[in-house]
Amino acid sequence: MDFTVKKYTELLRSLIDQGYMFQTFEDFIKEPAQRSVVLRHDVDLLPFNSLTFARIQAKHGVKGTYYFRAVPESWDEAVIKEIRDLGHEIGYHYECLTTCNGNIELGIKDFIANLNALRELAPVTTICMHGSPMSKYDSKDLWKTYSYQDYEIIAEPYFDVDFEKVFYITDTGRRWDGHKVSVRDKVKTSMKRTFHTTDQIIEASSTLPDQIMFTFHPQRWNDDKRLWAKELILQNTKNVVKKFFFVNK
Repeated sequence: MDFTVKKYTELLRSLIDQGYMFQTFEDFIKEPAQRSVVLRHDVDLLPFNSLTFARIQAKHGVKGTYYFRAVPESWDEAVIKEIRDLGHEIGYHYECLTTCNGNIELGIKDFIANLNALRELAPVTTICMHGSPMSKYDSKDLWKTYSYQDYEIIAEPYFDVDFEKVFYITDTGRRWDGHKVSVRDKVKTSMKRTFHTTDQIIEASSTLPDQIMFTFHPQRWNDDKRLWAKELILQNTKNVVKKFFFVNK
């Protein structure tokens, strides 16, 4: 079975065995290691799943970055604090133009308020857009008018990473080749190597590029068979809807 916590742990160990340095996104931006993995986690739902990942990483001496949305389904202060205390980076998973119906002025006010609230719980120096695939608004457009650097933010992955050098791989769509069903979790790159299953990544771990950014959505990873099946059915349904109604052809 793919997309289980057990399979995730196997993937993590395979990367450790290849001698990668695991950097938070903040550390990677400040001083990228020559052979580095950034473990990015978009905490869209089920924050305790992200806590499970954070504990596994800490057990293996690995650090990751966790982006929390400012919605009840993601924002769990106890979880945020424990992940912080485990040594991981906390970031803000902003979706301000979606929540503010495209209003730029309200969007920046929403961004500032949520960023300040998150900073009451943990240091925050990086942010990452939440795709909001069913929304017509792209929250990255906020930065056509404003600058996130004005709010002591040093980086946003979709703006500040050279994906010609950093191999980007994401479990969007509950698959590793989900670019065909992704609305906004896409990057411009000439790196065309793709995988479908986690086992394929594990098997190829000795041949992966030197610098990698993984994006995980931990709510998709479950050992409980009931939860695993529920997520499989839900995500496959969403993929069909996104592909035919929202993905730019």
